[in-house]
Amino acid sequence: MSECKTALVTGAGSGIGAAIAERFVAAGYRVALFDINAVTVRETSARIGGPGKTIAVDGDVSNEEHVQRAVWRTVEELGSLDVLVNNAGIEIYGTVVELTEEQWDRQIGVNLKGAYLCSKHAIPQMRNGGAIIHISSAHAHVSWPRCPSYDASKAGMIGLTRAMALDHGPQGIRVNAICPGYISTPLLEKAFAIGEADREAVLKFHPLGRIGTPLDVAEATLFLASGAAAFISGAVLNVDGCLTAQGL
Repeated sequence: MSECKTALVTGAGSGIGAAIAERFVAAGYRVALFDINAVTVRETSARIGGPGKTIAVDGDVSNEEHVQRAVWRTVEELGSLDVLVNNAGIEIYGTVVELTEEQWDRQIGVNLKGAYLCSKHAIPQMRNGGAIIHISSAHAHVSWPRCPSYDASKAGMIGLTRAMALDHGPQGIRVNAICPGYISTPLLEKAFAIGEADREAVLKFHPLGRIGTPLDVAEATLFLASGAAAFISGAVLNVDGCLTAQGL
């Protein structure tokens, strides 16, 4: 890059978010890592960058005050805000009958409201255009049993992407989404552990013969943030090893 840009990555303490933050640092970005786990996000920030390159901000993306603080610290301490990656997400299992109202609200609050709040407060700081990437999911296109709140939140991110791309394109802000398939993260390992996903079955779903890695998603995110994607906005990029092409 000809100039140093700044990215704010949510859910950056571990998994896909940490990989995205690390890849952006390697590409020359300053990065603000925003995560609900204060200890983890500080450790990840120190490991991948440290002073002058990264900052760690702890907070809940569904809480507007926390989001405002994260955006303010990004601009104040790193100098600008050019890229927002809305990656923070949780997965709560259960049919609509089984889910409590609190569980439903929490799922939508983190995955969808969080993307809205972060975008709401980041966009006014993007003085010279910018890029926003929503990390959605293959669940935006296809569904599995006992995932209604997760599927609704991830499908909602696709509608949010398109609407935001239309609204903010005149400001030079590009908005795109990535839909990962099964990615080797702590969230997936938890699903395997509690029996909500079967490792051998998951492998069979992928014609490429492997589960994705956080770096696979990080590389795609960096591309959509870069000048190489200057005419791409309102798009949805599947990073799923051909999973959804099968209609599974």
